[in-house]
Amino acid sequence: MRVGMRLLGYVLAPGLVWFLAPWRGPQTPEEVAAGLQVKESDYVVRNFHFQSGETMSALKLHYRTLGTPQRDGRGHTTNAVLILHGTGGSGQGFLRPIFAGVLFGPGAILDASRYFLILPDAIGHGKSSKPSDGMHAHFPEYDYDDMVEADRELVQKGLGVDHLRLVMGTSMGCMHSWVWAERYPDDMDALMPLACLPVEIAGRNRMWRKLLIDGIRGDPEWKGGEYTREPRAALELASAMLLIADSAPMPMQKSAPTRDAADKYVEDYMARAERTLDANDLLYAVNASRNYDPSPGLDEITIPVMWVNSADDFINPPELGIAEREAKRLKNGRFVLLPASEGTYGHGTHTHAAAWQQYLRELLDESAH
Repeated sequence: MRVGMRLLGYVLAPGLVWFLAPWRGPQTPEEVAAGLQVKESDYVVRNFHFQSGETMSALKLHYRTLGTPQRDGRGHTTNAVLILHGTGGSGQGFLRPIFAGVLFGPGAILDASRYFLILPDAIGHGKSSKPSDGMHAHFPEYDYDDMVEADRELVQKGLGVDHLRLVMGTSMGCMHSWVWAERYPDDMDALMPLACLPVEIAGRNRMWRKLLIDGIRGDPEWKGGEYTREPRAALELASAMLLIADSAPMPMQKSAPTRDAADKYVEDYMARAERTLDANDLLYAVNASRNYDPSPGLDEITIPVMWVNSADDFINPPELGIAEREAKRLKNGRFVLLPASEGTYGHGTHTHAAAWQQYLRELLDESAH
């Protein structure tokens, strides 16, 4: 992938993931993740205007950073990397050993001593402003454009970062990265979307989302969003939909090889989901994808793009052929399809950095100035 190069097809390398070794240093990934120096803080955006026409006088955006920003002779930031999380997640998820332990340690690809890593909690997620903070169903009906705009204000005004070496994102964050590239093409040197498609959410992907949304709204215990205790039936349905959407045959068969093991897996998953999910927060987060569709502007993206999906992704199934079709429109991009293997985890492969780290290294090398 060189400047001006047009994508021809895509990469499908059978068995390749088995040969991808995670970064090996003097520490294990668990030790690296535990030893990282992470700073956490909040940035408050005053009078934030949503696409819906609603306004919040004080929108709180929580974030984590690692490393120190570096600037060139003109004062422009040169080493900032923005990493965007998925639906229902937060920046905290990128501090897990399977991600941070592989990418952020000494000598690793995104070594925190070399890069300034920015891990925001998107609107409606983590410790940022969200419906469950008190507004419930009166919280502004945000969408992906709002979430990107808020993160951009955090980056530029809150952190003083005027340029990004890389924007990368997983799942919802993957979709946000496409929005960033189209709306603000001069903000970044390179783009790495992980586990998504740059088209309108339709077909089965929209159907499971609508089932989840309607299931919450249709539960009498939801009470228009003004419940005093979580609507149990709504959360059970939502949790079931999330379990299937994030599933992958091989790892689930391995972890639950018997009927009893599978039943126990489901019971534990549902109990954990009911303890941690909030119906309004989840409803808003899933509904935020309702008008996402960056496909009309793909031809205008000129920065280097390394786009990676996995073949066992329930949400973005490769048999649709959408990725191959849309990738041909990128002027300077490459689409990689990781084959299903013991080294992939369905949709969640996006956070298992060992599966795709070599492509991140290639992108950084090929987009260096």
